[in-house]
Amino acid sequence: MDSQQFKSGFVSFIGKPNAGKSTLMNILVGEKISIVTPKAQTTRHRILGISNTADYQIVYSDTPGIIQPVYSLQKSMMKFVDTAISDSDILVFLMDINEIDDAQNKEILERLKKHKTPVFIVLNKIDICSDNGLQEKVKLLIEDVGSFPIVPVSALKNKNVNVLLEMILQHLPEHPPYFLEDELTDKTERFLCADIIREKIFLIYEKEVPYCCEVFINSYQDHESIVKIEAYIYVERESQKGILIGNRGVRLRNLGIQARKDIEFFLKKHVFLSTIVKVEKNWRKSEKLLRRFGYGGRE
Repeated sequence: MDSQQFKSGFVSFIGKPNAGKSTLMNILVGEKISIVTPKAQTTRHRILGISNTADYQIVYSDTPGIIQPVYSLQKSMMKFVDTAISDSDILVFLMDINEIDDAQNKEILERLKKHKTPVFIVLNKIDICSDNGLQEKVKLLIEDVGSFPIVPVSALKNKNVNVLLEMILQHLPEHPPYFLEDELTDKTERFLCADIIREKIFLIYEKEVPYCCEVFINSYQDHESIVKIEAYIYVERESQKGILIGNRGVRLRNLGIQARKDIEFFLKKHVFLSTIVKVEKNWRKSEKLLRRFGYGGRE
C-alpha cells in the first residue's frame, strides 16, 4: 500500500465504569497497556494503545468510566474523557449487556447523537448471555441507538472483536502515521509501573482502600542489569495506611512481590522495588497533588 493509501486515526473507547474498555483495548493492541481489575473506575487517565501494520496505524484511547464527578480527581478524570471524545476520528461506546436500559447509558447515547464522527455501539460481555437473550437485548437497544451500528462482542473471550476491527478500518481516514511504528503507547515506563502497582492494590485490597490510593514513582533508576524503583503509595488516612501495610508489614510485602513480578515481565529486566506508604489527607481534592500525579488539576 502506498503512502497516500495508508490509514491512521484516533479511536476512543468510552462508557460507564467496568464496561470492558481496558480489556478491549489490550486485545486490539495485542499487549497489556491498560490495567484490568473487576472493580469499577480502575482507569483514571486517558491511555493510548497503538496498533501498527504496514497498512494502518490505529491509536486507541482507553478512558476512565463516565460518572457524575463529585470531587477534583473525578472531575479531572472526566476531562480526559471529554478530550478523547473531541480528538477522535471514531468513537466506540461500550455498553455492558446487562445495562442497556441504564439511564446514564441513554444520556451518553443522546450526547453521541450530536457528534459528527462515526460512532459504534459495542454491546460487551455477550459470553454471559444466551443467543436468544442476545437477540432480545439487541432489539431493545436498536430503539435507542438510531443509526449507530451495534457490534456484540466479548472482550474477555476475544469474540467478534475482529468484526469491530473491520468496521474501524472501513472508517479510518487516510493519513500518515502519528507515532513511530515500534511505539505501543504514549505513556512512560514510570507511569506504567505505577499503574501496575495500583492494579495490585485493586486486586489485593477490598472495599474503599483502592479508591483512596494513588501511586507515584519517586525514583526510577535504569541500570544495565536492574531497574531500581522507589514508589510512594498515597492514602488519605492513617487507618488506610495500616490496612495497606498489614500486621508486621506482611500485606505490603505481598503487594511488592506481586507488583515486582509483573514489572519485571513488562520491563524484561530484574527489578528492585521499594514501596513506601504516605498519608496525604484529602489528596483527591488537592489541586496541587493532582497536578503532581498527572491529573492536571483545575483548568
